[in-house]
Amino acid sequence: MLEEKIKSVIRDVPDFPKPGILFKDITPILHDQKLCRAIVDEFAQRLSGQKIDAIVGIESRGFLFGFALATKMNVPFILVRKAGKLPYKKISHEYTLEYGSAKVEMHEEEIQPGWNVLIHDDLLATGGTAEAAARLIQMQGGKVAGFAFLVELGFLNGKDKLGQYSANSISLVNY
Repeated sequence: MLEEKIKSVIRDVPDFPKPGILFKDITPILHDQKLCRAIVDEFAQRLSGQKIDAIVGIESRGFLFGFALATKMNVPFILVRKAGKLPYKKISHEYTLEYGSAKVEMHEEEIQPGWNVLIHDDLLATGGTAEAAARLIQMQGGKVAGFAFLVELGFLNGKDKLGQYSANSISLVNY
C-alpha cells in the first residue's frame, strides 16, 4: 500500500526545529522516482472528476509534488511564498503560529475570478499556512477547490481549520 511505502521512507528528525518536535523529513522520497510518480498518480486519481483550474503550492516543499501534479493535470501552478521572496506586484496575508506570526505572499492577478484552486503542501500540521493560502485565493476572487497534503499530523487537528474553505482534503499519509 502507498501509505506504508511513504511512511517507510520518511525520516524522523527529533528536536527539529526546536526541542520536543519530531520533524517528518520527506526529502528521502525524492531519491525514489518510482515512488514520486506513484504519489503524483495517486493525487491525480483522487482528484479526477473534480474541476481544478490551478494548483497553489506552498513554499517550499509544497512546490515539489504540487508542480508535478499541476503538470500532470495540465493546469497552471502558482507559488505561495514567504514574505519578501516574490519580485513582482503581490498580495499578502499575515497569520499566527503557535510560536509567533508569519506572512505569505502571492503575485497579484495569478488567480482569475471564479477559478477552482487546489492548495498543495507537503505537510498539514495546525493548518495556519494552508488557511493563509486559502485567504490569498479568496482575495483574488478564486474558490478553494480543496487541499492536498502528502502528510497529515491528525493529532494537531489542522483539517478542522480548513473545513470552512473546502470539505475536500486529501492526505496520503496520516500520523
